[in-house]
Amino acid sequence: MSTAIGMTTGARNGALDLGVAVGQVRTQMRTQMRTGHTRLHLTRRGRVVFTTLAAIPLAAVALALALNGGIAAAEGANNVATNSGAVTVADVATVFDYVTIQSGQSLWQLAETIAPTSDPRDVIAEIVSLNQLPSENVQPGQRLALPVRF
Repeated sequence: MSTAIGMTTGARNGALDLGVAVGQVRTQMRTQMRTGHTRLHLTRRGRVVFTTLAAIPLAAVALALALNGGIAAAEGANNVATNSGAVTVADVATVFDYVTIQSGQSLWQLAETIAPTSDPRDVIAEIVSLNQLPSENVQPGQRLALPVRF
């Protein structure tokens, strides 16, 4: 099915070819209309708009699940800990013992004092983690929270 117009020398043949081409286009359009097969052409802007509109609800659902999932996980952890007899987050805040570092005192000496039967390296690691210290170096007068089990 060619829609090209033939290059002829006579005007009559050119008009005839044009009429055939137009007739073919009309036949093709009727076929598409009858069968319902029309082609949708989206521009680049249309694709961007369509993708954005589809992504907004997905992003909102993901954000809601992330926020509510974190809250539910924290609440679930508190409920499980309470039911099992373990210490909850609220209890930990009130149970800490605090110690003030004296002049010449190191974390190693503090660890040996508060937990003589435990490995001082483990105790130091817990103290550093609990107090979010950048290193194991401490200054005189610095106040440190001690882990619950010591």
